[in-house]
Amino acid sequence: MSEPLLIQVSAAQIRDLDLSPLAALTAEAPAQLLRLDDRLELQLDWPRAAEDPRELSEVSECRLWSLRVDAHCPWLPLLLQRSSGQLARHVAMLVPHSFSRSEGMRFDPDALSLWMSHRLFGLDHWGKQHQLELRGRLALMAAVLGFSVEPGFWPPT
Repeated sequence: MSEPLLIQVSAAQIRDLDLSPLAALTAEAPAQLLRLDDRLELQLDWPRAAEDPRELSEVSECRLWSLRVDAHCPWLPLLLQRSSGQLARHVAMLVPHSFSRSEGMRFDPDALSLWMSHRLFGLDHWGKQHQLELRGRLALMAAVLGFSVEPGFWPPT
């Protein structure tokens, strides 16, 4: 596996909904972006007091920044590291969930299913617009979040 690409996002950038940390990515052609498959790590540098038990996905400012990123960079989930939890954390910023000490993060099943279906259809369409076959990568992304994508899911081409 190639070296991960770490992008740091400051508290000021989060507060200002500033997407400039991703400018180099948004300037890339889609085929070039996909070279970062499973390599991207976003580090949100949000200060929290030692007694603050919240996860970043429970901080409204971080969630709002992530929603803006998701609107501008819908392909981001394809690039985020899967094994390190980057993908799951990104989805947690967008989809209602809860935390349990014994079971970890638990997504609202209906909300996650809707987000996943929407993202699969959207990225499949985006890939086709750019002559890229993404269904294998999309299936991997879905599997990390507990979904199996059956061939019948996809609309006929």
